[in-house]
Amino acid sequence: MSVESLHTTAEATIPHPRWRLPVVGDVFGISIRTPLQNSMEIGRKLGPIFERNVLGNRFVFASGADMVAELSDESRFAKHLAPGVASLREVGGDGLFTAYNHEPNWSKAHNLLAPAFTKSAMRSYHRTMLDVAGELTEHWDERVDGTPVDVSSDMTKLTLETIGRTGFSYSFDSFRRERPHPFVQAMVGALSHSQRTTFVKSSALGRLLARRSDRRNVANLEHMAEVVDEVIRARRDSTEAGPEDLLELMLRAAREDDPHRIDELNIRHQVVTFLVAGHETTSGALSFALYYLSRHPDVLAQAQAEVDAVWGDEEPAFEQIAKLRYVRRVLDESLRLWPTAPAYGREATVDTTLVGKYPMKVGDWMLVLIPALHRDPVWGDDPEAFDPDHFLPERIRSRPAHVYKPFGTGERACIGRQFALHEAVLVLGTILRRYDIVGDPGYRLKVAERLTLMPEGFTLQLRRR
Repeated sequence: MSVESLHTTAEATIPHPRWRLPVVGDVFGISIRTPLQNSMEIGRKLGPIFERNVLGNRFVFASGADMVAELSDESRFAKHLAPGVASLREVGGDGLFTAYNHEPNWSKAHNLLAPAFTKSAMRSYHRTMLDVAGELTEHWDERVDGTPVDVSSDMTKLTLETIGRTGFSYSFDSFRRERPHPFVQAMVGALSHSQRTTFVKSSALGRLLARRSDRRNVANLEHMAEVVDEVIRARRDSTEAGPEDLLELMLRAAREDDPHRIDELNIRHQVVTFLVAGHETTSGALSFALYYLSRHPDVLAQAQAEVDAVWGDEEPAFEQIAKLRYVRRVLDESLRLWPTAPAYGREATVDTTLVGKYPMKVGDWMLVLIPALHRDPVWGDDPEAFDPDHFLPERIRSRPAHVYKPFGTGERACIGRQFALHEAVLVLGTILRRYDIVGDPGYRLKVAERLTLMPEGFTLQLRRR
């Protein structure tokens, strides 16, 4: 990475942890399992911009509202693949999430797949989303006798099943299996390996120590590729017309020699990208929303009242999902406190100065620490407090731009944002209409970090309404 200018011109003005050692850097207090939360804690002490140096890897974190507003300027900055994201290229190659800006397949795939996320496309997915939500409630109905449900596990099953069916007409039979689908086990292993070894493998000793883990990871990656390649082959070789889904868009472009066509290897990368990123973020968002609902009876009651009034006893039509405005505010507030994709990189595309203080040359980059941004003073006197009214229209208008970034920023922001929001509100509404949810009063929120953030060990007890 190119950070020399920050070293020479701005190092004195960018705080760093107190106990820095030669060679190894800021290793005191580092957490391999929870690096994001570790960085949040450092940011609370050092302020809205700080640096960390770990084994020669230098990171500059920014979270001030004024800084992020400037970093969102597409005329000066673009997406940067920070080491944690770049390491995921083992999983997603040059798919939409992990492609470098200069790689042609990014713009080809973006242009090719954008129609799959229009309002009319969302309408076509609605039926499948309802069906999968119904499978969740069937699964949960068997546990209303007081058996706790593992929220994060079940939300992961639901969102993976939804993206599998809507995007690729493939079912993982998530709610019919006693154990996760082998693809899911391989995926979890690959993501965990990527996070654990990002920093370790920056040194020769670390690469040596990681060899055994690398071998297991190769097996996981190979299994994921086999599953996806079989799905692609089955569709490509079928003599019947394929369903109108993401996979069909990509294969049709290849057949028709579309200028935005991508080759079969990149189709695999896109499928894996959507299966991984398309379910991980939404499952985390749903899990955090249910956590906060279980901790705030007044919010739960208001959300249930809205669902009852808007949906009644009928199956909700597509248009009725967006009418759950309070439920949406609950979701937005949950994503404010724990954005499930918690950071993104921005690099300078021109020589510039950030907020008039920090010179940046072309290629210099920073990480936007989204949970810290979402706790900036612009959010009020108690930004740690859960309050869905943060997202009342008048409050949104009163805040500066670029202070809410759960889906990233700019042209490389999440392409599936509307898909995720429709699915999440639909699922929350379905749960709230059917159950009273009761959390374990002794549970204290523990946030697990993988590719995304997720409540760990969070269970609910259910009562039919």
